[in-house]
Amino acid sequence: MQDISLQDIKKKAYEHYGGFSKYATVPPKDAASIRYFGNKANESLRSPFSVDVDKIMNNPFYNHYSDKTQVFSFYHNDQITRRATHVQLVARIAKLLSMSLGLNIDLTEAIALGHDIGHTPFGHVGEKYLNELYHKETGRFFNHNVHSVRALNVVTPTNLTIPTLDGIICHNGEKPQGEYHPSEQKSPEEFSKMVEDCYTKEGFVGTLRPFTLEGCVVRISDIIAYVMKDRQDAKKIGLNVDFEYVATLGMENYEFLGNITENIVLNSYDKPYIKMDDQHFEDLYRLKNENFEKIYGNKNINKSYSVTVQPMMSKLYYQFKEDIKNHNTDSLIYKHHINYGLFKKTYEKKENFKTIDDIVVDYIASMTDDYFIDLYHEIYGDDEIMENVKYVGYFDDERR
Repeated sequence: MQDISLQDIKKKAYEHYGGFSKYATVPPKDAASIRYFGNKANESLRSPFSVDVDKIMNNPFYNHYSDKTQVFSFYHNDQITRRATHVQLVARIAKLLSMSLGLNIDLTEAIALGHDIGHTPFGHVGEKYLNELYHKETGRFFNHNVHSVRALNVVTPTNLTIPTLDGIICHNGEKPQGEYHPSEQKSPEEFSKMVEDCYTKEGFVGTLRPFTLEGCVVRISDIIAYVMKDRQDAKKIGLNVDFEYVATLGMENYEFLGNITENIVLNSYDKPYIKMDDQHFEDLYRLKNENFEKIYGNKNINKSYSVTVQPMMSKLYYQFKEDIKNHNTDSLIYKHHINYGLFKKTYEKKENFKTIDDIVVDYIASMTDDYFIDLYHEIYGDDEIMENVKYVGYFDDERR
């Protein structure tokens, strides 16, 4: 056996890869490898962020991505993007950008794979309804990016590094920006305060910025991944929409991805920020705004949610809250969540939730679309709300 340590092998591997930019996040630079619950001695071939990737991919909530809505619910259509596909697309785009800019690919991948793990069923509509219920009962705010941190940090104490958690909570920038500048590095205590401020201060979540360039890369990659994909999906379900804005980025997804990633690399190389030029920014901004107007704000689509998901979520929320108050261990919130597997240890500690509502929110946010519908039907049967649930099937005329 050669007289060489794992750490030496790792160092040589990084050198062979080509090294990092001076702006990359590389342990132990700036205590980048600090974990939220403290580090454990572990000499491994894996970097701290590679460990984060494995922790996220083996998290019980990771599998839930495959049956959560990205934009369109109630369609039996294998061609429509689900959240699992979206997360993979974000990771691919972000890793390409990070590789080209000499940033830390492991950190980028960890942030990308974990960024939506706390997302609700039924996409941003489900997020909106759950926030309304949670805020009404507690005065606190629910946001999927904040809940991703709670899901990974509290509900399943995964013990990720602070840069990964920071990139996850700060990924959510709905409006494109021309330049993405990192914020100041956060200590574990500062990070915890930031998380709590997201729950208590209205609008605070919109001020978040990641403190690593890798986090900035994931933030822009998230938008890049869905802008054209959502348009493709709208056409696949037969949504009668005329997109008027013709971008110089290209109207096909492969053209769009190639043009915008190349522009970002050219404008960001060896810079302490992530940037695109004015024309590319204008294109991305206008494409996104048109999506808001013609897809996300479509009245016909949102109407179907208002007569199904909204009343269903309300009934389940208050049912489960009552079940916990009465310690009804026959309730599915006990059988499938509170007393299930590793969750049991989580809820034995009072400090892991401020109110009963936090447990209810943990459970509902973790649900996949199909589980949510089946759970409701299991409890309430074919009631008047359930009768409004209608799927567009594989062979229905509506999707041809």
